[in-house]
Amino acid sequence: MNPNNANLTTIRWLTYLMFMMFAMTTDAVGVIIPEIIKEFDLSMTAAGAFHYGPMAAIAISGILLGFLADRLGRKTTIIIGLSIFTVACGLFAVGNSFSFFLFLLLLSGLAIGIFKTGALALVGDISESTQSHTKTMNLVEGFFGIGAIIGPFVVTYFLSQGFSWKYLYISAGVICILLCITAALVHYPQTVKKSAEPIKLKHTLTMLKNPFALGFSFVIALYVAAEAAIYVWMPTLLANYDGSFTFLATWSLTIFFVLRALGRFLAIWLLNLIAWELAMLILSSAICICYIASMTLGLDVAVVLLPLSGLFMSMIYPTLNSKGISCFDKKQHGAIAGVILFFTAAAASFGPMLMGVFSDLMGGHAKYGFYLATVFATLLAVAMWYNWLKRPASQQLINQNQMDYS
Repeated sequence: MNPNNANLTTIRWLTYLMFMMFAMTTDAVGVIIPEIIKEFDLSMTAAGAFHYGPMAAIAISGILLGFLADRLGRKTTIIIGLSIFTVACGLFAVGNSFSFFLFLLLLSGLAIGIFKTGALALVGDISESTQSHTKTMNLVEGFFGIGAIIGPFVVTYFLSQGFSWKYLYISAGVICILLCITAALVHYPQTVKKSAEPIKLKHTLTMLKNPFALGFSFVIALYVAAEAAIYVWMPTLLANYDGSFTFLATWSLTIFFVLRALGRFLAIWLLNLIAWELAMLILSSAICICYIASMTLGLDVAVVLLPLSGLFMSMIYPTLNSKGISCFDKKQHGAIAGVILFFTAAAASFGPMLMGVFSDLMGGHAKYGFYLATVFATLLAVAMWYNWLKRPASQQLINQNQMDYS
């Protein structure tokens, strides 16, 4: 497939901005939850549905609707997802109840699962090799990282000016209208189908038996569970910190997001220097050390190393996601992206939930949840050591590179 006639620059920027807009809404939830607790007199568990709900919807959408990107095409799938997301965001202007807002978040999660799998499949269409695919994926997730910084900042600004947090979603809806128009007008590269076999949900579910789909999904879930510990529970862990680095504690989450975004742009440089397997080994080991040291040496160390872990985490998800998708034919990229998205969103939903439950069982201190997160980080590092030593996906990636990008 030769995409030379497509407007690749526009397609790339459309993909970048979709991920940035998606992150603006999902990663701002931590700032919004305290507001809805006051506004609707909710418990923390009930308010947490603003995080768990859309993540669960994204997971369900990914596994059940991921095949649409392969069956309907990338363009149609992206437009459908963006249109639903636009409607969900616009309806925030007319409602005023917690149940209605939660319904809109569930609807937006469904939409995100649709357009994100379409966008992830599109990355394969605009890439020239599996190596190019990984670099592009890191760029895409870099813009996601920027959105994760912008979203909480915008909510904080609106609140400081006396406006409701709802204006974040209304603003995202306006941006999404522009993205919809762009998606409709741009010319997409064609995906060559090597088989006349119809693409159905059954095809996606069959992938759950594939060792590459399961292997990459499992290690991605471990990473996401470890990462979610930072942006969901680190503020709670450091809430009463009064040591020598109070400034770092105040800005810990912002520092984490900035380092995570910066690292994703640096990933392209790193991938030009060393093999991806070695990069994953080094970075996952660094994350593991950050967690173990933080949990054994106290909060004075945690306040420095937990935000710093964002720099090491930055490259893990987009690289593993890219390699997992690249193990399959391009005509299957929507389906495999949906499978991986399911495990991603499920881990983002249940990981923090398990940490909260474990902390409550052990007396209510957030450090106990981070002990569990340390287990996730350690298992991830062990998996990346195995990946470096055995390189189980190496031959499959070489084969797909020859078939899809020659």
